[in-house]
Amino acid sequence: MASISAGVVGAAGYIGGELLRLLTGHPEVEVTGVYSASQQGKRADSLHPNLRGHTSLTFTHPDDLRPHDVLFVAVSHGKAAELVRAVGPAAPLVVDLTADFRLKDPVVYEQYYDSAHPAAELLAGFTPGLPERHRDALRTASRISVPGCMANAAILALAPLAGVIDPDVTVDAKIGSSGSGATATGMNLHSERSGAMRVFAPVRHRHEAEVAQETGLRVRMTATGVEAVRGAQVLCHATASGVTENDLRRAYRTAYQDEPFVRIVAQRRGLYRLPEPKILAGTNFCDIGFAVDGDRVLAVAALDNLGKGGAGNAVQCLNIRMGWPECTGLDFVGLHPI
Repeated sequence: MASISAGVVGAAGYIGGELLRLLTGHPEVEVTGVYSASQQGKRADSLHPNLRGHTSLTFTHPDDLRPHDVLFVAVSHGKAAELVRAVGPAAPLVVDLTADFRLKDPVVYEQYYDSAHPAAELLAGFTPGLPERHRDALRTASRISVPGCMANAAILALAPLAGVIDPDVTVDAKIGSSGSGATATGMNLHSERSGAMRVFAPVRHRHEAEVAQETGLRVRMTATGVEAVRGAQVLCHATASGVTENDLRRAYRTAYQDEPFVRIVAQRRGLYRLPEPKILAGTNFCDIGFAVDGDRVLAVAALDNLGKGGAGNAVQCLNIRMGWPECTGLDFVGLHPI
């Protein structure tokens, strides 16, 4: 019998569907509510056909939210703050996968989102959903904010190098089409996106503020949409004097040698010498690699934007919070070839 009940708000989207995939297979969790403002009354497996035979739940409107031991929030940005304020203490544990509570400074939020923060008074109550950085705080957290997919990859790639590299860093990020969500706009129609490599954020991508907040570095970030469906890859360009590949490998090993979902991938030979998102689809891994040329340092990270970049990371945070083995429900190792 499951230990806790879970509800997923925004369960009709891609992140919501990935949460359902992971939670319906989690031995300690029973999903007792799936919520969508636009799909109420429809079966969850009608939108997420991979769940056929695994759930018979139907979508309920968020206005009819029932009590759950943990509430996952995967709605559009801005709406999460309203929901969290509305549920208040009635939701003992909230895991938010939107941008609403990722930035601690409401001034910075306004700079990047072009509006005042909708619930600034709640910001201090949220713990960053970064297990590799905030594991101890997550053990007792009641409000958790999961980072953005590309931000998570860049943070994991750069944090161990803070103090080794110069503080000015450029992050070149690439993301598959699922990163745009399940509601297609003209930009994301297949006829427009197929074969394209579209720079949709040439400067000041919103995730750069998250990376700067967590690493203390001065970050500039661009983002390009590529033809893949799943996957995110970041190339982090930095400079450093006298740093060798061995120095970088040592820094990463020191930081991540005990981490179950971070792997160091920097090989001189083979087809997959550096992190490749394709083989990470459906997994909760973040692979990190690096290269050095004189004073030029390149850190590379890849993950599944719906997995370690979203739903998988959220479930990992839940496992830590509940005191379960951290890999529970997250043991899929990926496919090759794919």
